[in-house]
Amino acid sequence: MSENLIQNTVDFVKEKLEGAEAGHDWFHIERVWKLSKKIAATENGNLEVIELSALLHDIADPKFHDGDETLALKISNKFLESQHVSSEIIDQVLFIIKNISFKNRGEVPQNLPIELKIVQDADRLDAIGAIGIARTFNFGGFKNNLMYHPDIQPKLDMTKEEYKKSQGTTINHFYEKLLLLKDMMNTEKGKEIALERHQFMLQFLEEFDKEWNVN
Repeated sequence: MSENLIQNTVDFVKEKLEGAEAGHDWFHIERVWKLSKKIAATENGNLEVIELSALLHDIADPKFHDGDETLALKISNKFLESQHVSSEIIDQVLFIIKNISFKNRGEVPQNLPIELKIVQDADRLDAIGAIGIARTFNFGGFKNNLMYHPDIQPKLDMTKEEYKKSQGTTINHFYEKLLLLKDMMNTEKGKEIALERHQFMLQFLEEFDKEWNVN
């Protein structure tokens, strides 16, 4: 694996995501990249595919681009071709970018490659725990969503389109997605890390409820 390729990818992503919403900025990418390498150390996968996918997975998140799910694939493909990456590696990276998302989980093919499982675990781990709580409230503020409303119940089992258009409260997002992620981890290391982060979210929600109701 070329160190120049990884560094060039880092530089490219930093430039593309300058000024991005703070929950989906370069620092999110960096954390997912580091988590991917941590998990990959316990699995047998192609590290080049894993690192490139982790770095490029949110290069054009559809929710910030009018729901366009093709833009990230186009940008990533063009960049990787400019770096003379083999078509085989490019295809694997694009497959991961296309199938990593929580909202697309109903459309994902069976028998996923270990590289996707690793990067998906890393991405989902960054959505839970203390960082996950911070990112969730940051995005809720970005959308000007209510933090919580006792009369608005979480919507479970939303379709992909309902999920994309959801204007629910930030607290409901924990029940609609974040608390589900622990049981969706693919790797043993992912499951291990998720367990601790999941418990932290439960503690936070319990404290939030006590303070909201002034117990």
